[in-house]
Amino acid sequence: MKEHKQIKDWGLGLTGPTIIAGPCSAESPEQIEQICIEMKENNVIPSMFRAGIWKPRTRPGSFEGIGEEGLKWMEIVRHHLNIPITVEVGNAAHAEIALRNNVDVVWVGARTTVNPFAVQEIADALKGTDIPVMVKNPMNPDLDLWMGALERFHAVGLTKLAAIHRGFSDAYDKRYRNKPNWSMPMHLKRVWTGMEVINDPSHIVGKRDGILEISQKAMNFGLDGLMIETHHDPDNAWSDAKQQVTPARLKEILSAIDFKKPVESEQPSERLNDLRRAVDHLDDQLLDILQERFAVIDQIGSHKREHHLSVFQSDRWKDVMESRTQKGVAKNLSEKFMKELLYCIHEESVKRQEKQLREADSVKK
Repeated sequence: MKEHKQIKDWGLGLTGPTIIAGPCSAESPEQIEQICIEMKENNVIPSMFRAGIWKPRTRPGSFEGIGEEGLKWMEIVRHHLNIPITVEVGNAAHAEIALRNNVDVVWVGARTTVNPFAVQEIADALKGTDIPVMVKNPMNPDLDLWMGALERFHAVGLTKLAAIHRGFSDAYDKRYRNKPNWSMPMHLKRVWTGMEVINDPSHIVGKRDGILEISQKAMNFGLDGLMIETHHDPDNAWSDAKQQVTPARLKEILSAIDFKKPVESEQPSERLNDLRRAVDHLDDQLLDILQERFAVIDQIGSHKREHHLSVFQSDRWKDVMESRTQKGVAKNLSEKFMKELLYCIHEESVKRQEKQLREADSVKK
């Protein structure tokens, strides 16, 4: 996979886990200063300070950010906390303004990531610099779109890259503002070796309650940091008031999290190596069993072809799903996992049988 520089190599003095905190929106110099003061008072100095300067809103008439004037207020952060500043950029003009105002790191929001044209324009505007860029996942769970945005920045020579996991829109799941879908950030880390992913629990939960729980899950899943919206007076914030926390609460959250060490950061113990070898052996057995199962499926397909039977038999499928799911649950496997596993196996079985029928029809012609 493409080489890139990890956060510790951005030249900003950052070490993991990366904690990014600050208000959803910059509202006034007094607001920025008070947040900084309370961060110092609570001894909770983040790795980076975030503030929304331009706010993409769903409908017109909402507060859409203070604009370039707010970037001048970021000198208050440097004076009080002496940490890097990061802001969201939604187009090439934003990127150019951020560069002129010495912003240390920019991020691309979820609403922008979905638009390859906008991402490319931002990448072109940043070309020739070495500013770090973080990319939030798109609104919907599309790994290629997320990867593609990162690749566009890499293609113009920007190698200081990271991703931000802020969850995905789901009209049917009311537990979250944006459903976490944990498999997506983990898949990104698998396919792009070394890509760090910062979790944004504020946007996933959409309210203060639950930020600690999601933050801990992110650490358990091996993500690389947190972006938590922080305001000195969250209830009266100009945007996303319900999901922001005070610096004092930020301190409590971070103190309560059990930050996990990545196994790759140290030499695995012999015990861990033994357990991994056991898993490898079991995986080999699983693959052998699947091979045998699909060999039988091929024979079933041949029988159906010879006797002019349809591939899909609804009664048989219903029986397999119900009986195997019950057996799996009895063996302490979750119902959700069993149904997803059986569905994948069934899909492959149907494809193999359907292929046999197509080949038979081709021979007849």
